[in-house]
Amino acid sequence: MRLFSFMKKSGKAAAFMAAVLMTMSVLPLTACHGSRESSGFEIPEAFDETSKYEITFWAKNDTNKTQTRIYEKAIADFEKLYPNIDVSLRLYTDYGKIYNDVITNISTNTTPNVCITYPDHIATYLTGSDTVVPLDELLTDSRYGLSGDELKYDAPSKDEIIPEFLSEGIIGDHYYAIPYMRSTEACYVNKTYVEKLGYEMPEVLSWDFVWEVSEKATEKNEDGTFKLNGQKVLIPFIYKSTDNMMISLLKQEGAEYSDSFGNNWLFEDVTRENLMEITSHAKTGAFSTFKISGYPANFLNAGQCIFAVDSTAGATWMGTNAPLCDIAKDKIVDFETAVYPIPQFVDREGLQISDNKASRLAPEEKKFAMMSQGPSICIFNKKDPQEVLASWLFAQYMLTNDVQIAYAETEGYVPVTSKAQDSPEYQDYLSRAGEDNTTYYDVKIEATKLLLENQKYTFITSVFNGSASLRDAAGSLIENVTKSVRRKTEVDAAYIDKLYEDTKSLYHLDQVSAAGTGKTEFGELPAESKWLVRLLITTWLLIGIYIFSNKILK
Repeated sequence: MRLFSFMKKSGKAAAFMAAVLMTMSVLPLTACHGSRESSGFEIPEAFDETSKYEITFWAKNDTNKTQTRIYEKAIADFEKLYPNIDVSLRLYTDYGKIYNDVITNISTNTTPNVCITYPDHIATYLTGSDTVVPLDELLTDSRYGLSGDELKYDAPSKDEIIPEFLSEGIIGDHYYAIPYMRSTEACYVNKTYVEKLGYEMPEVLSWDFVWEVSEKATEKNEDGTFKLNGQKVLIPFIYKSTDNMMISLLKQEGAEYSDSFGNNWLFEDVTRENLMEITSHAKTGAFSTFKISGYPANFLNAGQCIFAVDSTAGATWMGTNAPLCDIAKDKIVDFETAVYPIPQFVDREGLQISDNKASRLAPEEKKFAMMSQGPSICIFNKKDPQEVLASWLFAQYMLTNDVQIAYAETEGYVPVTSKAQDSPEYQDYLSRAGEDNTTYYDVKIEATKLLLENQKYTFITSVFNGSASLRDAAGSLIENVTKSVRRKTEVDAAYIDKLYEDTKSLYHLDQVSAAGTGKTEFGELPAESKWLVRLLITTWLLIGIYIFSNKILK
């Protein structure tokens, strides 16, 4: 009888402790992923126009005052439609600074209402409970959704947002962002120098062609100046965003980079071979990067670069007649600028395939590919659903034709809606390339057309908590090998092995997908996981001690 009573009591105790343990172990998971299931926000029956709402809007702008004026005009026009909503604009010079401030403000519940950002960043914001509002219901709401009946402006319908751009806002199973502007990368070429070296511009720019011309351009005179430009400085090929460079190389080669579960295949042999190829050209001085040497446009405009890769949004800085230029006028040289998609392994028709030695992959596995990039808009959750709805009304206003077309005309951006792209006003803008060197600057409009004509070849990478770190790691690999050869460090297999391990550690990439298997290998557990394991062990030890002590007592 006593034995039965003991078993009953000890069984209840064990069950109780197990229940406590399970509850505690589930809590971290809920905190991490719960915000993706429910934001705690429900669309109000109607927008309250009798109350005053003050919302903050964080946006990015460099030195382009025209863009600042477009933001200010959009706010003023919106406030006329909704007098009870005051929008406060805060401008940043860098998306990274917006990201850092949002992360800092999450803990104090002082996030902005509306923010221009990137999906990679939003994935990190989502680690906070109910931080970012999922937009699924807002997008389709018949009253306040896209082209809703209750809107006081002519918003685009969901079908009028370019599908590829809209899908970029999906994280997990929900929409967390709407696109604002889109761009891609372009290669701005000093065509005059290419022809001076004895080459003709190809229909499609290949990596083989760029590397060959770049190496040819490194030839020098006896006095140390370069034969091509007669100057002491010449970096034939400069890439601004090396993270995009590595990711694009892998995409073009048909190699895996990451998936939506956070697995990555960055540290594989294809990457290694790309790094060795880049190293060989960095050794000769044919290649460098923005972080190491400086802004590609400055070298291009000074006749010190042949191939400058930058965003199409940077087109207003490129070329002899660029309206935005950071170097003195007497340093600018006269040359013809050609605008191409970034170098490729294969052309768009599949007629000519480059078998660049940087890739082990079969030619038929390679593909024409270019990055889709550009800012998106998200809205942050607040206690008052009416304040969230006011934020959504403003965010959606940024998709109207007036805002989309005006902003797209400032740089080489493309509107994110077919409503704006197909409008007579925008088509007229595209047709007037070269009429002046400001609004109708030909290089800027050519860069815009480049994206419009190659939209179906653009791609994005998977978004997850940590995808921003993985992207940074991809770029750092190229930066590191380029720096090392400049410092006369031998870049060989052992160097790459160590670089891989150092990079994984630096960017906390402890979970890596095994090469060619898709299986997951785990490195050192993060601190939270270690804490949970210790808790599990301690809890079961306490259960054991409790049962054993009861046995002794009985």
